[in-house]
Amino acid sequence: MKKLILIGLAVLAALPLSAFGEEMTATILTADGAIHHGAVVELRSADNLALPKEEATSAKIIAIEDAAPTGEKGGLYQSTGIYGFLHGDKIAEARAIQREKDKIDRFNTLQKSLLEEPSLESIDEAIGAIDQAHVDKLASGFLPKGLANLLMIFVCLVLIYLAIVKGYEPLLLLPIGFGGLLSNIPQAFIAEAGVGTLGDGFLYVIYTMGVTSGLFPLLIFMGVGAMTDFGPLIANPKTALLGGAAQLGIFTTLVGAVIFGFDLKQAASIGIIGGADGPTSIFVTTQLAPDLLGAIAVAAYSYMALVPIIQPPIMRWLVPENERKIEMKQLRHVSKMEKIVFPLLVLLLCALLIPDATPLLGALMFGNLCKESGVADRLSKCMANELINIVTILLGLSVGSKLSAEKFLTLQTLGILILGLCAFAVATAGGLLLGRLMNWWSVKKGGEAVNPLIGSAGVSAVPMAARVTNGVGLESNPGNFLLMHAMGPNVAGVIGSAVAAGILLSQLR
Repeated sequence: MKKLILIGLAVLAALPLSAFGEEMTATILTADGAIHHGAVVELRSADNLALPKEEATSAKIIAIEDAAPTGEKGGLYQSTGIYGFLHGDKIAEARAIQREKDKIDRFNTLQKSLLEEPSLESIDEAIGAIDQAHVDKLASGFLPKGLANLLMIFVCLVLIYLAIVKGYEPLLLLPIGFGGLLSNIPQAFIAEAGVGTLGDGFLYVIYTMGVTSGLFPLLIFMGVGAMTDFGPLIANPKTALLGGAAQLGIFTTLVGAVIFGFDLKQAASIGIIGGADGPTSIFVTTQLAPDLLGAIAVAAYSYMALVPIIQPPIMRWLVPENERKIEMKQLRHVSKMEKIVFPLLVLLLCALLIPDATPLLGALMFGNLCKESGVADRLSKCMANELINIVTILLGLSVGSKLSAEKFLTLQTLGILILGLCAFAVATAGGLLLGRLMNWWSVKKGGEAVNPLIGSAGVSAVPMAARVTNGVGLESNPGNFLLMHAMGPNVAGVIGSAVAAGILLSQLR
């Protein structure tokens, strides 16, 4: 058997490694403003086209005429995943060339309307996106593409392991991890836009339809509203302050991102990760920094799913054990009328003060009103089950599609992940520190003690953060059940992150 495997590998290694040649013809613009067709240029890499020597310093490539490979046509081996892993850079270059060829068709149509002696400005205007700098550099930043694909497949398998074996938010990590696996399969192009006669990959279609448009976040908020009980917040309104304190991570990271070189809109989109609210992160980023949408969506949902790993060490570090043992009294009963009035009141206040937040809060409060009114059970059950389940599947797969090597393994993405982690940590710390302050003040004034741990639930990962808070509380005091108390700041965090998003949109959009 080993001999057969070795023979097979030797045969594969002997097959042609390149499916295309190096030369092609192009349209060039010379220094005197004249257009020349049929100039022979050399393809050195996906982002390096060499001009003929005589025009190397006085001309500009404006279009590729013959981008078809001139070498030997690919055979069965070139269509396999093995070839894709070994020669991913060559495939990426070929697709980059094909994209340029697709744009040439549009250029040639536009060129007919140009003057006989067009200026460089009119050429650039007519070409639009066609520019040498726009040739995609699809090879992953610091690794060969095939190796980068293998690395990302390993990362995705780790996410799937955490979901199945460790039980860390499987409803999020499982589709995200599997979407990442699909997007890193060589030559399948499941998460890419179509080129030539190839259609768009299905994950690309889902991502464009639901994530880029901002539709999925609103549908998710409807489902969250239909599953949320605002009773703990209504019964103990002061816990809304803890939800507000957790938004500290958003604005702190905004400043940090600006310092590290991101512009203000990009920094705001990165900072919103600190709210631990994936739908809000997507909603803001689609309007402020759509070019960062993939990295921010992956960071936001990854950190939401990893709440059980990230938050407990911060909680144990900032809150001493004697305060973690504090038991809180049972909350008062909240009437049905209060629960019906609450979503309407929140929506009206939002419409008057922060109208930019009304899409998110409107969807959230609509779902909650259907639930609490008791007269639209079919609608509330649909939103809380079928609708949110379907959207979660599609959203998870589409977010996972951005785990493809060429999009994820870049310095910018790694920077966003680091800043996002900082935002999440600062948000958790902000809630905990305010919780300690509230406990000190309440005890000093002779009131009821407040367990500071519930401040960590101010991040809007519902109900994950509240469950984690309850678990850490039980470690210190087996009779300390903080779940319902933590739900107050938890749902306040959802509202707080939407309000913070509205403020950012109103000032930066």
